[in-house]
Amino acid sequence: MKIVVVGGGSTYTPELIDGFARLRDRLPLTEIVLVDPNRERRQLLAAVSQRMLLRQGHAAVVTETDDVAGASEGAVAVLLQLRVGGQETRQRDETWPLECGCLGQETTGAGGLAKALRTVPVVLNIADQVRAANPEAWIVDFTNPVGIVTRALLSHGHKAIGLCNVAIGLQRYFAGLLDVQPERIALDHVGLNHLTWERGVRLLDVDEVVAPTSGSAKPGKDLLPSLLETQGELIATRMHQPVELLRRLEAIPSYYLRYFYQHDAVVQEQLNSPTRAEQVAAMEAKLLELYADPAVDTKPELLSNRGGEFYSEAAVQLVASLVSDRGDVQVVNTLNQGTLPFLPDDFVIETPAIIGAGGARPLAQAPIEPRFAGLIGHVAAYEQLALEAALHGGRQRVADALLAHPLVGQWDLANDLTDRLLAENAAFLPWTA
Repeated sequence: MKIVVVGGGSTYTPELIDGFARLRDRLPLTEIVLVDPNRERRQLLAAVSQRMLLRQGHAAVVTETDDVAGASEGAVAVLLQLRVGGQETRQRDETWPLECGCLGQETTGAGGLAKALRTVPVVLNIADQVRAANPEAWIVDFTNPVGIVTRALLSHGHKAIGLCNVAIGLQRYFAGLLDVQPERIALDHVGLNHLTWERGVRLLDVDEVVAPTSGSAKPGKDLLPSLLETQGELIATRMHQPVELLRRLEAIPSYYLRYFYQHDAVVQEQLNSPTRAEQVAAMEAKLLELYADPAVDTKPELLSNRGGEFYSEAAVQLVASLVSDRGDVQVVNTLNQGTLPFLPDDFVIETPAIIGAGGARPLAQAPIEPRFAGLIGHVAAYEQLALEAALHGGRQRVADALLAHPLVGQWDLANDLTDRLLAENAAFLPWTA
């Protein structure tokens, strides 16, 4: 069984390789192809990846190339984990919006829009190459902004599913708090990528784990109320949000919701702190030094600080279920299909879904409270406009998207941010010439 990783020169890659090795019974791979335009990086990552597999007694062969189409031939899945422009563009995405008093972040706000504009055309070009070489291969997108990129893929008829590690990270976290196996935790997860809430944390019986839900009822006992009562302070600290907010919402908002609920406070923090891009760049330099050491054949501890925790486990679970038609429940980014009735069917949401050979079938959701539905609808409208700008270009489309974003929403500010975004990204947006 062959799998392809586009962006295989990323420092993330050993996280994936470690998961492939540990979970070999679930996904018995024989070949892993790392695709990256940077020859030096992909060769370095291929070498350390092969050493890691050998260390764990895994027989898969790691190869590397810059040929997307050739790599895709015979593959069951192609994973996308790329960053157009590298950490340098991320650094700018997290800097120039602050000059306008706005959040500097790579997946939402003006910085997130810049990343979407750079990324969507590149991903669609890669997906076209995959489809031409192997139309049966699944495209699994981990590239941010996942919701917008996944919708771009699906709107162009690609066999694609989006993936994020927020839900699996929280599942593991709650399992640790409750001292149970992660498989016994099911989340009532609702929203859009990087805009989600847990409205329930359910403890499944063993037989409910073995026999996946049909989607008609919520199995298990909801422990969220007791968790908020007894562990609220601890959970709130992890989410970097006030415990009073969590208890008021009767839900656990993802870390990314602090950008909305505490926007001005976060901007002040960012103005007085190094950017995340600077921190990651420093980590990446150290990781690359480690990977170059021929004695290194395990995942470095430093990688846990890089981000993407449990990404490998989420990826293995998803690909294995797509290939084996398992029919289990996983949180993915996929078409709404009536799940959230206030959004069009072709919008992409992040939701628990039954995963099988035909893709993802979202589970039914309980009615969405207005305090969540309002923000979901607002950001979904922005994502629609952002996708149109990424697909068709034009200053006006960029300005329309920013004007619609709940973290911008002012005429003068949207126009100022538009001018700065276009100037910062002219090298990546040919239509600006």
